[in-house]
Amino acid sequence: MIETVGVIGAGAMGNGIAHVCALAKMDVTLVDINEKQLAKALDTIHHNMDRQIKRQLITDADRDAALKRITTSLKYDALKNCDIVIEAATEKEEIKKEIMKTVSPLLKPSAMIASNTSSISITRLGAATDRPSKFIGIHFMNPVPVMQLVELIRGLATDDETFTAAKGLAERLGKTTATAEDFPAFIVNRILLPMINEAIYTLYEGVGSVDSIDTAMRLGANHPMGPLELADFIGLDVCLSVMQVLYDGLADSKYRPCPLLVKYVEAGWLGKKTKRGFYDYSTETPTPTR
Repeated sequence: MIETVGVIGAGAMGNGIAHVCALAKMDVTLVDINEKQLAKALDTIHHNMDRQIKRQLITDADRDAALKRITTSLKYDALKNCDIVIEAATEKEEIKKEIMKTVSPLLKPSAMIASNTSSISITRLGAATDRPSKFIGIHFMNPVPVMQLVELIRGLATDDETFTAAKGLAERLGKTTATAEDFPAFIVNRILLPMINEAIYTLYEGVGSVDSIDTAMRLGANHPMGPLELADFIGLDVCLSVMQVLYDGLADSKYRPCPLLVKYVEAGWLGKKTKRGFYDYSTETPTPTR
């Protein structure tokens, strides 16, 4: 049974995974190369748990106990006693592979390794470890404490024991699992990101404005937020990375990233995290930038 969880990367996904694991009464070690990011992650977890208390989803005692279960570190060797380590670093294959190569020898032989990648081949990432049979994709949705789904993706070498343990972990966290084959972007992003990319093409070609496109999809398709607003929430750099994985992996022109998406990323307009994307978030009410 999994009792100790390591999480690599203290960004939105990493702190969310740490949050839900700690609430599920597992000890969590959160590792990042940036000390300020670790401090920010702990603040975010505290804030999000306070929101859960206000909604009467957890108690003050639940929050306090969960926060005590989370430790942070700048060093990978802090993960040496973990039952499973979940990588939640930036969506770049070369970065993830380097993490796998570095971390694997430091872990106990029985430890499993997972990646939270939203698009990259689990087989290729697993091959960068010293234990591909104990490697699996566990793709949480953002924000992790709120979203119900977890995608489970087996690599070519992933064994049954690892898959069963990963499914059990997700269920212990109160999540519903969907099993995907190891194809580029799996299920959710194979469908979602091309839709977002097409919405960006719709803007690029002048079919509609930012506001018109998002309003049309909210009210016409009953989506909770428009595709351009959602792209800003995900991060335009992440959207571009996923589209590039799809385009390269499936060799189909329908997955070509929109030039406007590329331009925004090159400008550093990455969405909410940089206060500017398809909307400007520098004021209380976001306003379209195009």
